[in-house]
Order: sequence, then structure tokens, then C-alpha cells
Amino acid sequence: MNDTFLRACRGERTEYTPVWFMRQAGRYLPEYQAVRGKVSFLELCKRPELCTEVTLQPIDIFGFDAAILFSDILIPMEAMGLQLEFHESKGPVFPEPVRTQAAVDRLLIPDPDECLPFVLETIRLLRRALKVPLIGFSGAPFTLATYLIEGGSSKVFLETKRMAYQQPELYHALLEKITRCTSRYLQAQARAGAQVLQIFDSWAGILAPCDFERFALPYVQSIIADLRKMTDVPIIYFANNGATLLELSKTSGADVLGLDWRIKLDEAAKIAQQHVLQGNLDPIALFLPKEELEKRIATILAEGRAAKGHIFNLGHGILPQTPPEQVKIAVEAVHRLSRR
Repeated sequence: MNDTFLRACRGERTEYTPVWFMRQAGRYLPEYQAVRGKVSFLELCKRPELCTEVTLQPIDIFGFDAAILFSDILIPMEAMGLQLEFHESKGPVFPEPVRTQAAVDRLLIPDPDECLPFVLETIRLLRRALKVPLIGFSGAPFTLATYLIEGGSSKVFLETKRMAYQQPELYHALLEKITRCTSRYLQAQARAGAQVLQIFDSWAGILAPCDFERFALPYVQSIIADLRKMTDVPIIYFANNGATLLELSKTSGADVLGLDWRIKLDEAAKIAQQHVLQGNLDPIALFLPKEELEKRIATILAEGRAAKGHIFNLGHGILPQTPPEQVKIAVEAVHRLSRR
């Protein structure tokens, strides 16, 4: 077992900086496309043998130091009783948005072992196959709520913010149910064998710090507090576009804070002194010529030395248009340039 990533999550000294990429299993890989061409995205997420195959692909091809479970943050929302659709042009869609008390009352708090067994079986299959640690994950309650309230993706999140501002009791009732579902879901992943858990707050950056503190952060804190009662697996919290939220994010209870490219790691380290940092190459920087890409990576590695610990990653998910050979260059450069 290559446990470099696990040791880095705990702030322990490592021989080199470990690296994995968000969305490292996905559409940029021809091997993934070959699998995906046979099934819909939602079906793929529910087929443990196929999820295992696509999770392993980037590990075998590029030598990442961690694998992340192939799934989607919205899968447990379907188990709450909602209709979920994925459209190639629009992304995820909930045809019946949750905007009333009656809609919130209808939401279930699913038992993951009964309602999401395919996710847990994938984790068990991966643990038998992997020689690097496995990351389980969920969406953060605020981010999940935006999809339910908006009915899908959004640019301005009008319905979400309007509910939070004008109907706070309804908003908090919804978030409490999502939080209970997510807490159970992550605990089940840990029991099944996930060695690290990451909470994705993809839309946290749309919030002013005062709103983040009121409408998002408490639910993340609640989930992490629940996890601490039953497991000691390291926890990563990633608030996308969250540089302005870092002072608050460090109170989440997470061991590792994921960062996008909008803040330098050495500056972030001054704020989050007791935390390991994860990040933070702009995904589009993977399109740089080899020499320039390696210089960019070297700069991030140097900045990361100011932190308690550093895990190299992108500042967001890898883009489908990314040439796989560029990923190989990046992974090799991180390993070579960081070796102590």
C-alpha cells in the first residue's frame, strides 16, 4: 500500500507531495469513454463493477497517489425520494424543485445500506483492488440544496438565496434533512472502507461570508462532528471559490482544506495554520506547454511548503478537453519536483 496520501492528510512528513485530481476518472480519458458509451451516466453510477473499473483507470494509467470513488454528489438526493435526471446539455435536473414545506416533508432520510448499496459495494470492491488509499465523498448540504431548490444548475441562485432570506424556517428545515441524509451516507462509506472523506461545497463561493456562516457552514460542522464520533478517517472540506471564506472554513472541523487557484498556498497557510492544504493548480493550466506547466507546478509546491502539509490537486475538476498526456506530465512533475 502506498500510504503517502494518508500520511499527508494527517500532517505527517512524506517523501514527496502526493497528488490526485478531482474528476480524475472521467470524460478526458478514452478508456472512460469506452465504458460510458455502453450505459447512461446514472446507470454507470449504479453499477459497482463499472464504477470500480473507471475509478481504477487513472490510477493504473497515471500513478495517482489516491483514488476517488466514482459517483455523483446528487445520487443520495434521489434516494431521498426525488426524481433525478442527467441531460448532456443541461447537466443534472430535478423536474420537481423543492420549494414548499410539503415538498420538504415528503423527503426521506434513507438508510444507505438499503437505498445506496451499489455505492457501498463499489467501495468494498475498490478496497480489494487498490494499492493506494480510497477517497469517499459527498456534496455539502448547501451545495446539494441549490440543486434541489433551483431544479438544477444556476448562474445566480435566485431561488436558493430568496428562500434563505425570505423563508429561513423552510430553508433550514430542508438543510437539516439534507444534512441528516449526508451524515448517514458518509458514515456508511467509512464503514464500507473509505479511508478519507471529502465534502464538496461546489457553490459555497456564491455566498457572502456572513451568509456562508449562517446558511452553509453549520451543516458541514454538524456532519463532521457526527463523523468524529464514529471514525478517525481524515476529512477534507473543499469550498470552491472560497478564498474569502477560508477564515470560516477552518472552523469546519476538517483535517484538510481544499483550495482553488484564486489564493496562493503560502497566503492560505497563514490563515489556516493548523490545517493541511490541498490544491491548487488551475485545471486549464494543464494546457500549458510542458516547461511552463512544470514551472507552475514547482511554484505551487514551493508555496505549499508553508503549510502544515500539502496534497497537490487541481483547484477544481479536470476538464473533459484535457489531453491525457498533459495529466501524465503533471503527475510525474509533482513526484519528481517534490521528492525530498
